[in-house]
Amino acid sequence: MAFKYIFGPVMSGRLGLSLGLDLLGENICSMDCVYCEVGATTTLTLDRRAWVPARVILDELSRWVAEGGDTEYVTLGGSGEPTLNADMGEVIRGVRRIVPGKPVAVLTNASTLHLPDVRRELCLADVVLPSLDSLVPQEMRRLNRCVAGVDPETVAQGLLAFREEFSGAIFLEVLLAAGYNDSKENLQALQEFVPRLDPDRVDVVTLTRPGTLDAARAVDESTMARWREALHAHQPHAAHAEARVRQLPPEQAADAVRSSLARRPQTVLQLAGGIGLAPERVREALERLERENALVTREGEGGPYYSVRR
Repeated sequence: MAFKYIFGPVMSGRLGLSLGLDLLGENICSMDCVYCEVGATTTLTLDRRAWVPARVILDELSRWVAEGGDTEYVTLGGSGEPTLNADMGEVIRGVRRIVPGKPVAVLTNASTLHLPDVRRELCLADVVLPSLDSLVPQEMRRLNRCVAGVDPETVAQGLLAFREEFSGAIFLEVLLAAGYNDSKENLQALQEFVPRLDPDRVDVVTLTRPGTLDAARAVDESTMARWREALHAHQPHAAHAEARVRQLPPEQAADAVRSSLARRPQTVLQLAGGIGLAPERVREALERLERENALVTREGEGGPYYSVRR
């Protein structure tokens, strides 16, 4: 059965096999990042409300479990900033009840961590994965295109306050876009800030999929290496995808590919690594979806990118 607010599970480089919960349902966010792979933000806001009620998400999760679903992590994320959902705490508590023993992770752009209610709800999670791309005001404005009230100082102070209150793990991510935030000024600012935050892990990444703006480009390998060394970041290694390949019937494979592409454009290899299917099974699923006229193809670096026709 198709789900609207549940996607995956997919293979995550940081978490392993992870089931995603979409707490927004639409592109509702406090930022409109130029690199965002789910598309332009349609509602730019800091307003917290039950954009998708907890009971709706948890009802889907219960059905997924009843159908035999299994995962290593449950991750709150989706089409926008999950902490904007005022039911986030209720969702986390519900996940623990419905999928006992599975750790809960939350993806966030850290724009709301200055709010005590958000920090209190996030403390219910096991792992929080905040992003912080720049501490230079003009860079954050140009790259992240934040709603009014979000700036580097607010984000940094929110992160530090959360670190004091949270007993779980923090995995910090810095995404670099060439000419946007790869400056010496930003690197120096992050070198000073990261030890204060003391995250359990730092990941420095760059664009691997088309963003909102075509001008947003990946940085080169030497820049990545320099930043990773300077920030003592995790050094990526070849994924162990082959050991985690799943065997799904053709119809289920097509559904898994469709669900993944509904979230973001991807290449065959990205789909294979994310879903845990062999590349040839992904191609078969794509051919099936193309016969249904369900796909849009866009050329890009690394091969054609597929997305779901709206």
